[in-house]
Amino acid sequence: MGDLGDRYVEVIDESTIQRRVAEMARDIAADHPEDDVVVICLLKGSLLFMKDLMDHLPLTYTAEFLALTRFGRDGRVSVTLDVAEPLEGKDVIVVLDIVDTGLTLNTIRTMLDAHGARSVKTAALLDKVPRRIVDVAVEYRGFEVGDEYLLGYGLDYEGWYRNLRSVWAVLDMAHFTEDPKAFASIAYGARSAPATR
Repeated sequence: MGDLGDRYVEVIDESTIQRRVAEMARDIAADHPEDDVVVICLLKGSLLFMKDLMDHLPLTYTAEFLALTRFGRDGRVSVTLDVAEPLEGKDVIVVLDIVDTGLTLNTIRTMLDAHGARSVKTAALLDKVPRRIVDVAVEYRGFEVGDEYLLGYGLDYEGWYRNLRSVWAVLDMAHFTEDPKAFASIAYGARSAPATR
């Protein structure tokens, strides 16, 4: 069976994430001192990152939420939750847990431009540059990562492990998919694993 600890590795710990999120917020605030800034969270994976980022941003910034569904062989995107606040003439920061191919982000930026935003910039906690298909700007980047399957801090497997406060890489996907709940003993340590769905 092997040691479960050989199958997973914590790649970014909580304190490192929190320090970098605070730095990103300072950079965003320095670039956008005006009040008409809307921070848009892409659900569901970006929720933890968004909350921590907003903790460090001016109270005058407003939060909105956007949810998309990708379906079909051509990867068409459908909006399941659109922003409620008018974006005309406002600066927008799109908050993403991870950017990989760039296809989803490209779609989002095009949509928000069509909403009349004055500017659209991206804050991504993680950037999988090796997987990029579409060249998209990521103005505020937390960490560049490799092509491993990642869990935690918003990233999930079938709804599990989003609530971890650090980011883990799965080193043995075959073993993980056989019993994804086994990872809980490592991820949550001695305390019992909370409900993650």
